[in-house]
Amino acid sequence: MTITTAVEACSSLPVLSGSAAYEAAVARLREASRTYFGAGYSLMDDATYDRLLVAVKEWEAAHPDSVAETSPTGRVADGAAPAGDVAHTARLLSLDNVFTPGELDSWGASFRRRLGHEPTGGFTVEPKMDGAAVAARYRDGRLVQIITRGDGTQGEDVSHVIGTIEGLPEYLPAPLTFEARGEVLFTQEQFEAANEVRTAHGAAVFANPRNGAAGTLRAKDRPYRLAMTFWAYGAVALDGGAFPPAGAGHAETLAAVERAGVRTTAATPAGLHVVDTLEQARERVDAIAALRAALPFGIDGVVIKADSADEQAAVGVGSRFPYWAIAYKLPAVERQTLLLDVVWEVGRTGVLAPTAILAPVELDGSTVTRATLHNPADILRRDLHIGDTVTVHKAGDIIPRVEAAVVELRPEGAVPVPLPSHCPHCGDEIDRGQERWRCAKGTACALAPLIEYAAGRDVLDIDGLGRKYVDVLVAGGEVRDVADLFTLTEEQLTAASGSAKRGAKLAEQIRLAAARPLSRVFCALGIPGTGRSMSRRIAGHFGTMEAIRGADAAALQEVEGIGPEKAPVIVEQVAALAPVIDKLIAAGVGMTEPRPETAQERADGPLTGTTVVVTGKMTGPLDGWGRSEMGALIERAGGRVGGSVNSRTTYLVAAPSASGKPSSKAVKAAELGVEVLAPEAFAALVADLLD
Repeated sequence: MTITTAVEACSSLPVLSGSAAYEAAVARLREASRTYFGAGYSLMDDATYDRLLVAVKEWEAAHPDSVAETSPTGRVADGAAPAGDVAHTARLLSLDNVFTPGELDSWGASFRRRLGHEPTGGFTVEPKMDGAAVAARYRDGRLVQIITRGDGTQGEDVSHVIGTIEGLPEYLPAPLTFEARGEVLFTQEQFEAANEVRTAHGAAVFANPRNGAAGTLRAKDRPYRLAMTFWAYGAVALDGGAFPPAGAGHAETLAAVERAGVRTTAATPAGLHVVDTLEQARERVDAIAALRAALPFGIDGVVIKADSADEQAAVGVGSRFPYWAIAYKLPAVERQTLLLDVVWEVGRTGVLAPTAILAPVELDGSTVTRATLHNPADILRRDLHIGDTVTVHKAGDIIPRVEAAVVELRPEGAVPVPLPSHCPHCGDEIDRGQERWRCAKGTACALAPLIEYAAGRDVLDIDGLGRKYVDVLVAGGEVRDVADLFTLTEEQLTAASGSAKRGAKLAEQIRLAAARPLSRVFCALGIPGTGRSMSRRIAGHFGTMEAIRGADAAALQEVEGIGPEKAPVIVEQVAALAPVIDKLIAAGVGMTEPRPETAQERADGPLTGTTVVVTGKMTGPLDGWGRSEMGALIERAGGRVGGSVNSRTTYLVAAPSASGKPSSKAVKAAELGVEVLAPEAFAALVADLLD
């Protein structure tokens, strides 16, 4: 069992020492729920709320005669959602939560006890969409009304959003009458687009997709409309109709809704899975959790339901949630913490990169103290102040990012994040011509990182020339650009490294580097947007540095992956680097790309016609190979390098995980039937090219 629990990923539960602490906790929960469901922002992140709610439940279990009337524990939407005045066809309930495998087992035991025998109808497993629950009513194939969940008995009419929700068409192919129930949310792409629109209209950015969707559903007076997405997780008959089919199980119901033309959770990348046992359901929880970071929308858990309608009816429902369904909450990927400071660093291409310094917070299994802020324009859009409580998002291996500030919690006297007036590295002027500000010196500002990058294994492969020696050479003025590496004497290298033996070795490595193919030399120039893969494509397309220097933007766009925005930048940068390129030529550095394979030889390669995705650390004959080296090998074998696993992927090359838990790419490969090769098996497939 490899499920990482939400409890394990968070700090310990708060302890309520007495009735005063309990009443204060209830008040905090009520206020957090009020803002969550009604005001369009959150005063408390989900993980903090869940921990406090569990503590309240434990106190109430120990003091059943002292439960506050205002307690949220027995109410749909915690009793805080605006109820509205439209009665639901049937109660639209919440789901109860579990956080650990043991709690899931306890739910299973309770389910069997209520059923009176071992379940035989199986279970369904689907993602728990992190959005706003609604009921969408179709009459004669036309979407006539959308209602929020409200208090579960009645909700608000939000039919003004009809026509803006993908997956919830205004008209169906057949004149069906029924009510689809599901979640409305922003995909990540829609969320970013929504914040751009709001910024353009002078409105504050949304703190996260979930709050944004809830606020957008209820807003009627905005001068703009925002696209959202709907995924159905159920359906009920309307006006005494016969759809969905009476007695249909959960999976069968969703299949009927999908055929009717409404999108369901079964159509998500995570899918809807029918299993026989709860143990198999737990395995599917693992699989969906592994996919989480790659999903185009947020999920905060996995839902397990009894599939059989008869068993659902036998087990029944409570006042707040059905007893036949449970939500397994996943570790939080979004938390709130304090923005303590912002530091500015300069990358190897001269780009100014702001980084948020945060009060430590547990997020997705790790302690986060730093997060990206993208660029100055992004900071201004989000109206960030030092001292703000900010929402921070992280999923999988993705670098944490700051989403937005909770303005309602902003302390008095908080000042906007200061933007630099001069380059924080060298003090020179700043080029503010693009959203990503750059030092006016460009790559010359961050020379040491650029030289270290150029000397790296994936580029010029100058073994032994690390940052320590690079700093000495740059500080002493011996290296002012990458071309100067090839004019260094053994004496200079000995002085920089402090050893005649190391100096001699470095001199030999630099001599070997001068014979590297054009693709590596071009990559060493550090032109933005031209990493190893792109440099291989450019060098392979043009063949010589002379041809690259003579290419205009139109010619560069003939290279795969270079569009109308990137092409002029590369042309401009190549022209600006003319003195450096001339020095490289004068130093005898290679300026051609070898083309050993004829078109026929590539057509006969072992990977011809395939798309290969590589993930994780290589082992066996490929031990130590990086992604760029693997990419070059794949292309030399006639294949194409893929970035993510999809229906066009032929092979996924991945070493087994030490923990035994499959990566998200491995899970996706299994879902799509893509063959997974261990590095050793892949090496055997291309063995002739490894000699």
